[in-house]
Amino acid sequence: MLLSVVMPVYNEEHYLEKIVSLVQAVDLGDLQRELIIVDDCSTDGGPDIMVRLEGQTAPNPRAKPFERPIRVVRHQVNQGKGAALRSGFAEAGGDLIIVQDADLEYDPEDYAKLLKPVLKGRAEVVYGSRFTGERRNMFFHHWVGNRFLTLVTNVLYNTTLSDMETCYKLFTRQSLEGVTIKSNRFNFEPEITAKILKKKIRIYEVPISYSGREFQEGKKITWRDGLVALWCLVKFRFVD
Repeated sequence: MLLSVVMPVYNEEHYLEKIVSLVQAVDLGDLQRELIIVDDCSTDGGPDIMVRLEGQTAPNPRAKPFERPIRVVRHQVNQGKGAALRSGFAEAGGDLIIVQDADLEYDPEDYAKLLKPVLKGRAEVVYGSRFTGERRNMFFHHWVGNRFLTLVTNVLYNTTLSDMETCYKLFTRQSLEGVTIKSNRFNFEPEITAKILKKKIRIYEVPISYSGREFQEGKKITWRDGLVALWCLVKFRFVD
């Protein structure tokens, strides 16, 4: 089996090489992997780093190499996380697809937790919950926003998620069949969740670690994205 790791990137020059090396170092056993980096028109030094990484199997000589060379997909204009993931998913050739942010908030060592229910045939979609594992606590208003959006998700879609907005989402290829993502920005999270749940696929959750960063460290999501996410949850409940 092949795991496709899809990494959207926008102005993450300080973290990019580190997170790639961490993804590389994860022991997946017999599971093969590929890394697809989507450059959403970065304006920092990130594109130069991606040029160095592209086509390599082990930019970090101490890391376990990817079974397939790193690929970079480039956007000519900045479109947002959702658009970057849409491009990355289109390029992914894996039986399994996981989203990996290009910062250090999420630890790739948690891949094993996410993969286990799928490899045992218990789940088609697995989310990593930041609220049931160890974590560096997030801002209070982010905590409230995440909890509220997850509650709305549970009410509208008859589920019991604890963390709808998590980055760590693992999908089987089959679960994504017929799912078309229209959202370009952070509203990818509610849209993909809504459409998976409307397919009658129950989402499996596992605890993951989380180390939230500060705005001065590059955190991008704001309260406006929360309002958009709320609208998306309501909209996609009734339309495709």
